[in-house]
Amino acid sequence: MSQGRIKAMSLKYDLRGQNALVTGAGRRLGRAFAEALASCGANIAVHYGRSMASAEETIQVAQTHGVKAIGLKADLAQAEQASSLVDRAVSELGEINLLINNAAIFKPLSFLETSIEAWNQHLTVNLTSPFLISQSFARHRGGRSGSIVNLLDWRALRPGTDHFPYTISKAGLVSMTHILAQALAPTIRVNGLALGAVLPPPGKKDYDQDIIKGVPIGRWGTVEETVDSLLFLLVGPEFITGEILHLDGGRHLT
Repeated sequence: MSQGRIKAMSLKYDLRGQNALVTGAGRRLGRAFAEALASCGANIAVHYGRSMASAEETIQVAQTHGVKAIGLKADLAQAEQASSLVDRAVSELGEINLLINNAAIFKPLSFLETSIEAWNQHLTVNLTSPFLISQSFARHRGGRSGSIVNLLDWRALRPGTDHFPYTISKAGLVSMTHILAQALAPTIRVNGLALGAVLPPPGKKDYDQDIIKGVPIGRWGTVEETVDSLLFLLVGPEFITGEILHLDGGRHLT
């Protein structure tokens, strides 16, 4: 992400004095989210599963913005570790008022290929852990204001037959986003960011042009556009809650 973009976001969103927890913040978009929040002045709790080295890099970049950044290792497939994540962040940073449920697993499995192990893994990490973390967050806020953004996928609202357990888990997270927006109002806003083609899947270095054939805008999305959208939902207009913002170049329309 360019320094120019970071400075522009810092001017638009002043998050000095606020504390954020970002799950899956050691790599890919989670890392970009954490670094962008830090550039706006927020202290960051960087959750990671296995990628400790990448999480340390995220922390180091965040600290260059003069904020406090700490790492929290947790296996989100374990309920106790997911449930305790907010409390651990609070003990290190103080009040946590911003939550980004970003961590997820994404495997290209069809219905017949999906084992019970793969089914449970996707549902646990992609749906149960955001439930547990959001519940802990809401209890911690105790009626004080806060904001949650859940990372979603355009497939969740226009499901096909590919990525079966992943799509089911994200569809559940869409419903939970809508329900929590009502259950936690008026103090905590809950929104979702449904992404399309932004980054190639892990292990693929090149952008596959076949993926964007059905995208009306005709190109891949950028990390900068994704970060801008996340910040808008997280700390933008306070009259927005229960919204699912598609950042997919119109893919959900086709």
